Amino acid sequence: MPALKLHDTLTRTDRETTPLDGKTLRFYCCGPTVYGPAHIGNFRTFVAQDVMRRVVEASGTPTLHVRNITDVDDKTIRDSQKAGQSLLDFTQGWTQKFHTDCAALNLLPPHIEPSAVAHIPQQVTMIEKLIAGDHAYAAADGSVYFRVSSYKDYGKLSHLEDRELRLGASVAASATDSDEYTKDSLTDFALWKARKPEDGENFWPSPWGEGRPGWHLECSAMILEYLGEDFDLHSGGVDLIFPHHENEIAQSCCSTHGHFAHHWMHVAHLMVDGGKMSKSIGNLYTLEDLAKRGYSAVEVRYVLISGHYRAPLNFTMHSLDSARQALQKLAKADKALSTISPSLPDGKAAGPFAEAWETLLNDLNVPGATGAIFGVLNKLKPTTLSVEEATAARNGLHFMLKALGLTLPALADEAATDVPADIQALAQQRWDAKQAKDWAAADTLRKQLEAAGWLIKDNKEGFTVVAK
Repeated sequence: MPALKLHDTLTRTDRETTPLDGKTLRFYCCGPTVYGPAHIGNFRTFVAQDVMRRVVEASGTPTLHVRNITDVDDKTIRDSQKAGQSLLDFTQGWTQKFHTDCAALNLLPPHIEPSAVAHIPQQVTMIEKLIAGDHAYAAADGSVYFRVSSYKDYGKLSHLEDRELRLGASVAASATDSDEYTKDSLTDFALWKARKPEDGENFWPSPWGEGRPGWHLECSAMILEYLGEDFDLHSGGVDLIFPHHENEIAQSCCSTHGHFAHHWMHVAHLMVDGGKMSKSIGNLYTLEDLAKRGYSAVEVRYVLISGHYRAPLNFTMHSLDSARQALQKLAKADKALSTISPSLPDGKAAGPFAEAWETLLNDLNVPGATGAIFGVLNKLKPTTLSVEEATAARNGLHFMLKALGLTLPALADEAATDVPADIQALAQQRWDAKQAKDWAAADTLRKQLEAAGWLIKDNKEGFTVVAK
């Protein structure tokens, strides 16, 4: 089966996602910083990465997916102390919330999910190697910095010139690195931050004194631990290209003999109502916010994959309404086909949806693929199909749905019309969690529904909600 062709940020070309070892595609995704609930802008990136993994696996290539948890940085330390909790308890709570939301969105769990705190020894070891190679230096206060001038290829991912790098470093420092540490050059970045009074009890020993690792270092150390010096693909949002991913390349290549990531995938920003998401504006939506408005996680997922991953996507409530209609249409088509081919679909081949599959293999063109899917469905007349034809069509539809990570909702005419929208949305989230085999999340949501006075009745096609 043909391999997925994916745009590479480094070379600015579309390249096949072919494993270096000829067996397994090994890739790393920058995960969440767990100091609050992830919003839909965060999840646009995670959902796009999920589709990428599903398409690679559907094309016949196994994957090894590593995604980190950032559980120590300025924000996690600050907010855990505001909450009166230990850093561990605080971040574990938000990590569990992230996992629950991932299950609701039908995200495949990563094969390995390391945390920054659990890998501080590996980060210290990497710093020692960088200092020994004269790529890093310790400041008087015990902080350690990477010397950007020591790596001649710095800027190759972001394609920035020296002047732009200096300007970008200045902006990044003012936004994320407010500590007034002394360093040799504006472009140098922190590998180890010396302990400060406001850190409280959140510090670790090191050869340079008590402190904590810099944000960029954790990904490099965990990648080396689980994927080695050379691996297939690295992914994240476009906002991470500079300085985060640029810094990862520099510190990794200077501390090892490898070339680091051989392919880079970046996902564009999510806008809301044509503008930037902002807490102050009130448009920084979480899944819980949208559930209160009556929208399910599968509807959110549909919207998040509805635009090409490399183009900015505009999120509106109208787009959620359109997603609901599209999912209902898919569910009705599946039901019509099931009356002729009632056996459970195996979803192993695209069948009549071959054009949609080929479109998806071309740089994850999801909008083109969904358009092709509906093009086939619009031409299908189930009553004229033989059992074999209906079976092929249903198998092909479920092959594409699995590649996109979409689960079919209960049909609107089968759902209880007097169920409040927020209850119906919670019930859909519980169904999505069950389909993702996240039994803990499904059970939690079931109990919430029961506490609110509602029961769930599952069937082969979906579920219904009834009053207790």
